Amino acid sequence: MRIVCLSDTHDLHDQLQVPDGDLLLHAGDATMRGSEAQIRAFDRWLAGLPHRHKVVIAGNHDWAFERTPAAARSWLRAATYLEDSEVTIDGLRIWGSPWQPWFYDWAFNLERGPAIAAKWDLIPAGIDVLITHGPPAGILDRTDQGDAVGCTDLLAAVRRVRPRLHVFGHIHEAYGTFEQDGVRFVNASNCSVRYRPVQPPIIVDL
Repeated sequence: MRIVCLSDTHDLHDQLQVPDGDLLLHAGDATMRGSEAQIRAFDRWLAGLPHRHKVVIAGNHDWAFERTPAAARSWLRAATYLEDSEVTIDGLRIWGSPWQPWFYDWAFNLERGPAIAAKWDLIPAGIDVLITHGPPAGILDRTDQGDAVGCTDLLAAVRRVRPRLHVFGHIHEAYGTFEQDGVRFVNASNCSVRYRPVQPPIIVDL
């Protein structure tokens, strides 16, 4: 299966060249503020893409999915939305979750430690593809200030579940791929640290 990975498009999705594939994954921050107009615009763009399957999670900018979740989900019709939940597509079990360690006062923040670990404990065994907004500790998580800001408890969950693919974003400047212990990690942030959509979608064949 050809998987096209995106994240952190921040309302600039229509400036991207998105390659075709079987499955499109978006790891959150589709918008800047998560307004109805922004989510509907993102949905219209998704609907025009050729991928047979599309899966989306929210990120810390996508406020409506936290504040008015039922309404936000109704505005996103062109993709499957996951929030601490799972979908199976062509035999691949995919789990998505929007949370990240506390980051200013944005959406889907949880304190490090038991609060966020409880979310990662929900990830079941046997997941093939994990989508989170933020990175695990020490993997494609370093800011332009040199700080590694990923989540230690998420890393522990990845080691427990051992998905074939873990897709995330959030830290724009850590864009790229990395492989360790049979897990392929993808920081798919399309916007640079200066919010320019210059980092192309990443293709993974599973």
